[in-house]
Amino acid sequence: MAVGTSFVSTQDAARALGVTVQHVRRLADSGGLTRVARGLIDRDSLESYIAERHGGRTRVWAEHTAWAAVAMLSGVHVDWLGPTQTSRLRASLRAITDPADLVTQTRDRASIRTYQGHPSALRRLLDELVTIDTTGLGLVGAASDSVDGYLDVDRVDSAVGFFGLQADPSGNVTLRATGFDLGVVRDLAVHGVVLTALDAATSRDPRERGVGERALVGALDRFRR
Repeated sequence: MAVGTSFVSTQDAARALGVTVQHVRRLADSGGLTRVARGLIDRDSLESYIAERHGGRTRVWAEHTAWAAVAMLSGVHVDWLGPTQTSRLRASLRAITDPADLVTQTRDRASIRTYQGHPSALRRLLDELVTIDTTGLGLVGAASDSVDGYLDVDRVDSAVGFFGLQADPSGNVTLRATGFDLGVVRDLAVHGVVLTALDAATSRDPRERGVGERALVGALDRFRR
């Protein structure tokens, strides 16, 4: 992996992940990695993916299970899982001690896509998103020149077109696309700090990432009591 560049080749990405080049291409097609050009992968997206995979040893939960985990840790009733699934998930959460494992297992609650948007479009775009208040973690609120929020996966393409967004791995718009009920996501965004902490724990900013991880440790500790 070349040092000092903002991208790596698909071959280098494959070596870093221990997978085939074809698998890297599939990850880029699905949004797991960010493709910047033919044969090139955004370095930050690769490093984030490696961090979230935590070595690839941790199982990733399906979308509805990941959201159920967020709800349980937030003290919100889960009514979309059966009794057996609920019991198993509760036991799994009580067994987690490393926040990195929780970050990995819940990552499929949404796929992250980044874009560059004109400043005039950002305020209007905010009305379409479920956003997270980072001040609950003691972090500075979102900058006025950037947007980060959850959006129904079926509305991403129309939002991108309507607001004139351009795909950009270092852009000022982060869309977290999910197929889950946005009404529930909105409730979870205001119940405690678990969802905020999960988002923060994958930040490229070391301080923000550390704050998120510590908040997750606290949430897991409280859940085990």
